[in-house]
Amino acid sequence: MEMTERIDSAVMLAKVPEEIKAMHRGFYEWDSSEVTSLNHQPIVQVLIDGKDRSVVDNGGSMLPTLVYMAREKRPHYHHNFKAGAMNALIRVSSVISNSPIILNVDCDVYSNNSDSIRDALCFFMDEEMGHKVGFVQYPQNYTNLTKNDIYGNSLNVINEVELCGMDGVGGPAYIGTGCFHRREVLCGRSFTEDYKQDWDDTGITAAKPQQQNIDEIQEQAKSVATCAYEAGNTQWGREVGVKYGCPVEDVVTGLAIQCRGWASVYFNPQRKAFLGLAPTTLAQTLLQHRRFGEGNFSILLSRYCSVLFGHGKIQLPLQLAYCIYGLWAPSSLPTLYYAIVPSLGLLKGIPVFPEITSPWSIPFVYVSAATYMYSLYEALSSGVTLRGWWNGQRMWIIRRTTSYLFAMVDTVSRLLGLSAMAFAVTPKVSDDEDQSRRYEQELMEFGASSTSSPELVIVAATALLSLVCLAGGLSRVLASGCGSASCLSEFCLQIVLCGALAAVNVPVYEAMLLRKDRGRVAFRISVAACFGLVLPACLIWVNVF
Repeated sequence: MEMTERIDSAVMLAKVPEEIKAMHRGFYEWDSSEVTSLNHQPIVQVLIDGKDRSVVDNGGSMLPTLVYMAREKRPHYHHNFKAGAMNALIRVSSVISNSPIILNVDCDVYSNNSDSIRDALCFFMDEEMGHKVGFVQYPQNYTNLTKNDIYGNSLNVINEVELCGMDGVGGPAYIGTGCFHRREVLCGRSFTEDYKQDWDDTGITAAKPQQQNIDEIQEQAKSVATCAYEAGNTQWGREVGVKYGCPVEDVVTGLAIQCRGWASVYFNPQRKAFLGLAPTTLAQTLLQHRRFGEGNFSILLSRYCSVLFGHGKIQLPLQLAYCIYGLWAPSSLPTLYYAIVPSLGLLKGIPVFPEITSPWSIPFVYVSAATYMYSLYEALSSGVTLRGWWNGQRMWIIRRTTSYLFAMVDTVSRLLGLSAMAFAVTPKVSDDEDQSRRYEQELMEFGASSTSSPELVIVAATALLSLVCLAGGLSRVLASGCGSASCLSEFCLQIVLCGALAAVNVPVYEAMLLRKDRGRVAFRISVAACFGLVLPACLIWVNVF
């Protein structure tokens, strides 16, 4: 069977075909009734031997070595999630090839540019600066985004602005995919000025004597993929390999590499090097950002806080750049304040901002106008559409009042010993055709499995609160005969803020009141938001304060 047929059949069946399984022991080892995804022996199978000249593709070119690996998992051993898998891969690859450069990509990512390897090697092999480069980071791009990026998942601004800025002050962060590493750097080596990579010796022949057969290599590789390998007092996950104990193991690992003296390089070619899949529902997006927020906040509160850990090791601007992502989670608190308190103040008739005619209003007006104008400029210059920018503003509010709020709570409770760290894998493929069609039509998905999400109650509640307070506040102003310029001046900033919040939440209102498809907001979510949060908040505020 040709390679194209093997790939097509596996894709169609959504599993490895039985005839292929029978050819490779690594696959049929899973057939035992005692083997589960969380309790199994180490499995290593060399599927394609790169030294075998008879194994070629359709064009007659030799295929590289392809290895299937499943590290050992046992219930009484903590497997350290993605970081543990990465470290097992590092060790197994050192037995199989021991190549000096390692490429790391997520499982939903594919190569879109055949020149990416050559381009990365150009940085590593540069005669003047190559010896200082620890890793080369490519941007993370998605292939399934809608035209106007309904969930704000596009990383255009981060790719085109923020990572470029970090590249100018010491190098970008390691973002966990699309990254070429030096093996020695991942294994804990610190930078020295006399460091020089021996490109003439790839380590392959040194590690693998010619007389050693595939079976011996596989058995040796299995021995470094066992739970017991890290059970002793090893440095894996601490000083060697990818760091343990953080939901965003990639960021803290990259920071540690830079603090050991290595530089990183950011390269964003015109043809995207790697493409992956973005979340296609609101629930998936919020889950992903909850993990991002929790991981980055954990770093900020740990000994790896960039300002403390990086002091004297990396430049101050780079230290502060890392802090921006660490503050995502606590930014939920001021966002909640501005989404709730000014609206309730408008409903009650209590001004919380200076009058628009007062000089004291200038800082509020200037900061707000400058921030949004610059944000719009960044987005448009990065290839985002105007409507895409507006969708991004909506998701900015939703993420900070839900994902990052829960991320902050999770992080604090974990640090207090009230909960354990978890690693939630973000699903990015939907089998629901109706759900996929709504995504393509850029209709926000609030239904299906998302209906029990507490985040959706907060989304609906903040949207309803803005609408109710805007209507109630304007009615109070008009009904009390305060339509004069002085009264409007007093509440001008609150009316603008509350009106902007209501405008940005129009898709939420449509999903609650107008839509009839399965992606609408569930009735019980609307009831919980209205009678459980909005109505009590308005009654308490109006009658108590």
